[in-house]
This record gives sequence, structure tokens and C-alpha cells, in this order.
Amino acid sequence: MPLIPEEPQIHESAQGPRATPAAGRTASTPRPVPGPRPAAPSRPGRPGPVRPVPTQRTPRESAKPGPSIPSATPQVQLIPASVEGALGAAEEAVDLLLESGRAPGDVLVITTGEPHPWAAHELSFGEAAYWAQHDAGDDVFYAEASAVSRAAARPVVVVAVNGGTDASVATTLPSALGRAGALLIVCGDAAQIDSVLGAGV
Repeated sequence: MPLIPEEPQIHESAQGPRATPAAGRTASTPRPVPGPRPAAPSRPGRPGPVRPVPTQRTPRESAKPGPSIPSATPQVQLIPASVEGALGAAEEAVDLLLESGRAPGDVLVITTGEPHPWAAHELSFGEAAYWAQHDAGDDVFYAEASAVSRAAARPVVVVAVNGGTDASVATTLPSALGRAGALLIVCGDAAQIDSVLGAGV
């Protein structure tokens, strides 16, 4: 039968969806549709569940929406944690900061009790090598409360209230606040932190 000019001729090689595969052929497997990206893995040595979003506070004034303008008073975030859990909470806060795009050199972590394992390890190579890493400013730096006066200011300071006397905590928190350019995150007992920052800010 001759073709009618009005009807287009369809070749077998034409692309298009098929309801069923032709005899002798298998249907092509559909390509997977990319879904949401998996969460970035946590940094090594920091297992555990993600903690709730910390409460945010701005000392002496309420938070105001608008462009991010550096101010003399950094924002303060409190992450409630026990003395035993304060260091883990601080590590999780650092992970979240880095995952959100904060540069590692922007972060200083201070412990009020036992030193962070990284600090203890690095100090085993000597004070000069330890402080040389601080001065390089290209990675997160961990320091004990007794060394806060030697540490330079960084945009973000994280304090783990993992021990120490009330007097040392009362001295450390205002010092940490003075070194925080934009954000101070404090992990520890909420009542103790409120009483110290309330007097120290």
C-alpha cells in the first residue's frame, strides 16, 4: 500500500517511550534520578548523635535582622551540656561550623578542664611547635583556659566548660568573649554560664 503524503513515516530507530519492548529486545533500565546529597560525614573521632540547635543570645541587646556588620559585641550561643559532655558538644559545634562553610582558621576552642586530646598531643612535641600552629592560623586551634591570654582573637570562639573551678570559668568566659570576633559558643551548664556571662558582659 502506498504511503499517504499527509502521514509522516516513522522509522524503527526513532527515539521515544515504548510501552513494551520489541520482541527479542530488553527494555532499557531507567537512569537513576539524583536525590538529595547525603550529609557530610563528621570529622574523624567525633561520633555520636547531632545535638539540637543551640539557643542564640546577643548580650545587652536583642538580635536585629539585617546585613552582617561586624560589631563590638559578638553573638553568644549556649549549648547546654554536662561537664562530661561539654567537650563532645564543642566538637559537634566545630563540625557544624566547618560544614556550614566556616574556615578552620576562624575557630578557637578553649577547654576549662582537661585539655582537648589534640592539644595534649600537639604539646607533646613542645610549646614552640604548638604555638607555631596557632600563629599559622590555618586550622582549628585548641587551647586550655590557662592559655587564653596568649591566644589571638578569632571570628568564632568555642568554650567547653568541661571542668575547672567556678572562679576559673568566671575568668575564662569573659576572656573568651573578648577574643570572639563574631560568635561565642559556650558548651556547659546553662545556669553556671548565665551567671558568669551575666556578670562578665
